[in-house]
Amino acid sequence: MAAARWAPIAGFLLVLPALLLLPPAASSAAMVFPLHGNVYPSGRFFLTMNIGVPAKPYFLDIDTGSDLTWVPNQLYDPLCLALHEDGRSGDGNHMSPTQCDYEIKYADGASTIGALIVDQFSLPRIATRPNLPFGCGYNQGVGENFQQTSPLKMLGIITKHCLSSGGGGLLFVGDDNGNLVPSSRVTWVPMSHSNINTKNYYSPGSATLYFDRHSLGMNPMDVVFDSGSTYTYFTAQPYQATVYAIKGGLSSTSLEQVSDPSLPLCWKGQKAFESVSDVKKEFKSLQLNFGNNAVMEIPPENFLIVTEYGNVCLGILHGSRLNFNIIGDITMQDQMVIYDNEREQLGWIRGSCGRSPTKSVERIPS
Repeated sequence: MAAARWAPIAGFLLVLPALLLLPPAASSAAMVFPLHGNVYPSGRFFLTMNIGVPAKPYFLDIDTGSDLTWVPNQLYDPLCLALHEDGRSGDGNHMSPTQCDYEIKYADGASTIGALIVDQFSLPRIATRPNLPFGCGYNQGVGENFQQTSPLKMLGIITKHCLSSGGGGLLFVGDDNGNLVPSSRVTWVPMSHSNINTKNYYSPGSATLYFDRHSLGMNPMDVVFDSGSTYTYFTAQPYQATVYAIKGGLSSTSLEQVSDPSLPLCWKGQKAFESVSDVKKEFKSLQLNFGNNAVMEIPPENFLIVTEYGNVCLGILHGSRLNFNIIGDITMQDQMVIYDNEREQLGWIRGSCGRSPTKSVERIPS
């Protein structure tokens, strides 16, 4: 998740990867990208995108919480560094007013500074290679979770992603005419633009937090969908209430709280756990109720991980620097999440997320 601090030209068509700029015939066809990675241990989901002439592969994070696609110059081309140097004024400190620059800071403290450029993208099911704008970063700051991949916000009119708890998944961009997801079973909520803190993100609005079908007695919490966040983040009150409820709801006394370098709150069992399936029966589910029967079920496998040390850890973290709550990759696993920009609505439907479109369709319940 990122927040753009400064951009001389702030129009959407400059900072969004421009699938919206494609001809209607191209942008309406569903493009399918296989995803790689996992929640643990890699901490990210990414795709391979071919950029440039000749085309070269780049690994790009999918990040619905950021507003710019960018690649670091050391991975891209000397052109980026040359553009940076040529754009400086005589004193070496200020950029040329004709160059569109950006500066972005991420929630984990990472940052990137660079300039917007245009190059060819190789996209599936599109014969031509469209020229799309993206950022070329010549100065990256390292954050808590910095890795050498780059964010990608490739949202057209309709985008769906399906992140698999077994690793990998699928990203769909474009309208599939309802062939990939049975729309009658999707839970839909309108995109919320009313809250000043969440209006620039994909927000389903406010939700009431439940544990084991019982309200935790708090005011509704503002929620954002962010595929660029590995874990789910709650602000202070819902986080403390969640931790208290989960600890109190443990059905086994054989679990012992233990220190683990992976995450803040972890437990060990009588023997090392191999997967969440070994321990999920000891935990109860959370629910987010958005009203009008729109409920997101969060079972234990959507908030727990098992570490390399055989401990089970809570993948809901304290968002100490946030003023809203983030639904991250761990909670999005094994459900298709849909961003319908045309109708301004968000949707989700549970199902395993395979690596091929056919298998993914077959596994989505109808």
